[in-house]
Amino acid sequence: MSLITILLAEDHQIVREGLRKLLGHDPGLTVVGEAEDGRQAVALAVRLRPAVVLMDIAMPTLNGLDATRQIVKAHPQIRVLILSAHNEDAYVSSATSAGAVGFLLKQSSVHELCEAIRAVVAGKTWFSQMITRRFERREAKPQAGAPAHPAVRLTDREAEVLQLVAEGKANKTMAAVLGIGIKTVEKHREHLMAKLDIHDTAGLTRYAIASGVIENAVQSTVI
Repeated sequence: MSLITILLAEDHQIVREGLRKLLGHDPGLTVVGEAEDGRQAVALAVRLRPAVVLMDIAMPTLNGLDATRQIVKAHPQIRVLILSAHNEDAYVSSATSAGAVGFLLKQSSVHELCEAIRAVVAGKTWFSQMITRRFERREAKPQAGAPAHPAVRLTDREAEVLQLVAEGKANKTMAAVLGIGIKTVEKHREHLMAKLDIHDTAGLTRYAIASGVIENAVQSTVI
């Protein structure tokens, strides 16, 4: 049986090193690359074509949700498995909408992690038991009424600009990161604000936090 190739996308080096070491004990798995932010994860996924990307959500420059969306769009055969400390419904729903096929909590055991990797490679989905039980309870007792605020669909570029704005990046810096002109950044920013009906940086930052794009600690001073 061929080895299952894995790309680690996690912004904390000590976590990446720990994951690489733990997964290395399984003879059927091999880590072929490591990314410290979402943009690097997309680039490495395109170049290495791993079977599985083990993806964190909160990462700088490009978060794990948008990175997942870009990877799955470019290479649908790559299976993205979210590994996160967050278990809120909003994160799980956003991850599956982005194309992730599993959501594993960081408090999971190594045995479950390896089992989840094999499951998604086999074409199955995998969710931590805590998440599965919660969704089963919700299905057994459906909520009445439609959501008060339907989700706004952003383009990939608008999502990237949202994260960079929320991280406090200036237009010049965003232009350099995205490889586009400053005026193009300004246009994307204008479209983003109009689409969300939010017209200041603090509001965009609060929206980004609520959507799981960045963690609260990243821009607490802005809010």
